[in-house]
Amino acid sequence: MANPADSSVAIDAVGSARPALLGWRNAVFAAFFVSGLGLASWMSRVPAVRDGLRLDTAQVGVLIFGLSAGSVVGLLIAAGLLNRLGARRAMLLSVSLSASGLVLMGVGVSVVPSAPFVFAALAVFGIGMGSVDVMMNVEGAAAERAIGRTLMPLMHACFSLGTVVGALGGAAASAWQVSVFWHLMIVAVLVLSTIVVAVRFLPAPVNTTEADVPAPAWRNRLRDSLAVWRDRKLLLIGVIVLGMTFAEGSANDWLALASVDGHGLSNTDGAIVFGVFVAAMTVGRVIGGPVLDRFGRVLVLRACAGIGIAGLALFILAPNTPLVIAGTILWGIGASLGFPVGMSAAADDTKNAAARVSAVAIIGYFAFLVGPPVLGLLGEAWGILNALYLILALMVLAGLAAPAARPVASAPV
Repeated sequence: MANPADSSVAIDAVGSARPALLGWRNAVFAAFFVSGLGLASWMSRVPAVRDGLRLDTAQVGVLIFGLSAGSVVGLLIAAGLLNRLGARRAMLLSVSLSASGLVLMGVGVSVVPSAPFVFAALAVFGIGMGSVDVMMNVEGAAAERAIGRTLMPLMHACFSLGTVVGALGGAAASAWQVSVFWHLMIVAVLVLSTIVVAVRFLPAPVNTTEADVPAPAWRNRLRDSLAVWRDRKLLLIGVIVLGMTFAEGSANDWLALASVDGHGLSNTDGAIVFGVFVAAMTVGRVIGGPVLDRFGRVLVLRACAGIGIAGLALFILAPNTPLVIAGTILWGIGASLGFPVGMSAAADDTKNAAARVSAVAIIGYFAFLVGPPVLGLLGEAWGILNALYLILALMVLAGLAAPAARPVASAPV
C-alpha cells in the first residue's frame, strides 16, 4: 500500500503527468496479461503434448521440469538485465525469449516430435517468463508508488485474466483440433506484438550520475542478501508462499491432465476445467484487496487455506463432473492471494526489503521447480489424484503459518 506521507507528491505527479503515468500503468497491465496468456496456452495443451510425444505421467513431470528450471534461471538474471539494458529493452528481450520458446515447443510437438527438444524449448520459455516476472513486478511497484494508489492486486489479476484467455484459447484449439504448433505460433505472435507496443510507454532510462553515492561493495550486498534468511518470521512467510504457490503452480501443470486421467474427461474438457481454475484465481485476486483491507491478512490467509483444502479434497474425491468443477473453483479461490500477500508481508520491513522480497520469491519459485517432477513421480506410483494430497498438506502448513504475515504495526486481526 502506498505511503500516506507521499500522497501530496503523488497527487501532484498525477496531475502534472497523468497520461504518462496511466500509460506506464497500462503497459505493466499488458505485461502481466501476456505473461499469463503465454503460460496458460502451454498448460492447456499438456494433455495433447503428452499424447503427441507418447509420454507417461512421470515423463511429463520431467518435461515440465525444463520450464521450472528455466524460470529459476530467469529469476536470477533478471536484475542484471534490468541494470544493464533498462526496463524497455530488458522486458522486450525477455518476452522475445518466451515467445521463441512457445514456437519451439510447437515445433517439438507437432512438426518434429522430440521430448528433449520440447524440454529445451520449455527451458527457453521459462527463462523469458522468469525474468519478465521480476521485471514487471519491479515496474509495477514503481508505477504504484508514482501514482499513489494500490495497484499490485489488479496487476496480478491481469496475469490471471491472461491465464483465463489462454485456457479458453487452448480449449478452443483442442476442440477444433488445431495443432499445438499453430496454436502456440499464434499466441507467440500476439504476445510479442503486444509487448513491442507496451514497452514504449515505460519510462525512458534517466541518464544521471551517482558518483557521490557509491554503490555498496558486492560483498556487502551478498552479506545483506544472505542475512535475511536468518529471519524466522520471513521463513514462515516463505512457508505461506511455498504452500500457496505449490497449489497454484501444480494446478497449472497438472489440473488438465488430472481431469483427463483421474476423472475420465476429454482433453477439451480438461482444458475447460483448467480455465475454470484460472477464472476462480482471477476473481479471488480482483476482490482480494477490499477483503484484505476489511478483514486483515491473517484471517484472509487462514480462510484461503481452508477454502483451498476443501476444494482440493472435493476435486480428488469428486464422483461426478459438477463436483469436479466445484472443487476446482474452491481450489482456485483458496490459492489466489497467497503469493501477493506474501510479497507484501516480506516488504513490510523496509530494511533490506528488496532482499526479503527476493528471498520469498525464490521460495515460491522453488515450489514451481520441485512441484512438477515430484507430483509426476508420485502420480506414476500412486495415481495423479492421490499425488494431489501433497498439495493439500502444504496448504495446511500455509494456513498454520498465516500469523507471520501480520503487518508489523497494525490493529489486531
